[in-house]
Amino acid sequence: MRETKGVKIISRIYIIICLIVALGPICWMINTSLKGQSEIYSQKPTFYPHKPTLESYKYLIQDTNFLQAVLNSLIIAVVVCAFSIFVAYPAAYAIARVSFRGKRTFSKTILFTYLLPTAVMYIPLYLMNARIGVTNSIWGLALIYPTFTIPYVAWVLIPHIQAIPCDIDEAALVDGCGRLRIMYRIIFPLALPGIIATTIFAFAMCWGEYMYALVNITSTSQQTFPLVIAGLIFGDMYPWGQLTAGAILACVPVVIIYMLASGSLVGGQTEGGVKG
Repeated sequence: MRETKGVKIISRIYIIICLIVALGPICWMINTSLKGQSEIYSQKPTFYPHKPTLESYKYLIQDTNFLQAVLNSLIIAVVVCAFSIFVAYPAAYAIARVSFRGKRTFSKTILFTYLLPTAVMYIPLYLMNARIGVTNSIWGLALIYPTFTIPYVAWVLIPHIQAIPCDIDEAALVDGCGRLRIMYRIIFPLALPGIIATTIFAFAMCWGEYMYALVNITSTSQQTFPLVIAGLIFGDMYPWGQLTAGAILACVPVVIIYMLASGSLVGGQTEGGVKG
């Protein structure tokens, strides 16, 4: 009994330490975003703003195109995530459920494509956009981002679909369902928690992407928010208040999406789906 209480106390202390380590940088970002420039560069660092101010947020909203950049990033992320699920889900279902020639090679190709360093693709993808005529456009980025989101979504969804009992497919086939109907009307709802979780991660990958946007975007009106935040840096004096304010505002959409989707991230929906 004493050992059980001791384990509980130690586990709770460990959880508290982990929370402090995880939330500490976020709290420091919030504090910094509410400080003035003089207080940030004070010789004696302050753990909380002595004179809280919203000047950094005001500057971002009024004096930069941060809001337009956030809208651009949101459009790109939503379009790319929807397209990635549309393409990657059938591929993941085929690998997880259908037997066909070259299946192992196809699955390995998806993995290798996901592991391919993005740095080697900057120039080829830029040249592709230049030939199509979509450089310096958010739609050019929407055309590029699926090159790394589709392999990720497909590879992650494969085990989620494999975890669903195959007896469900067989029972549906016996009842006269076609393969497409099984894939979208039966398996898709059962794999929805994994699909939502994968979509959130894919959204985050597009949301904070910087290098592809830096290479392809030059117009101010087409910038994504990472470019706007990076453009705040001039010389050696970093405007930490504005940088942290931008980072805090950029976290809000991801947090909202996770909160809205958290209720759907529940497994166990296949229990009782097939009689024993």
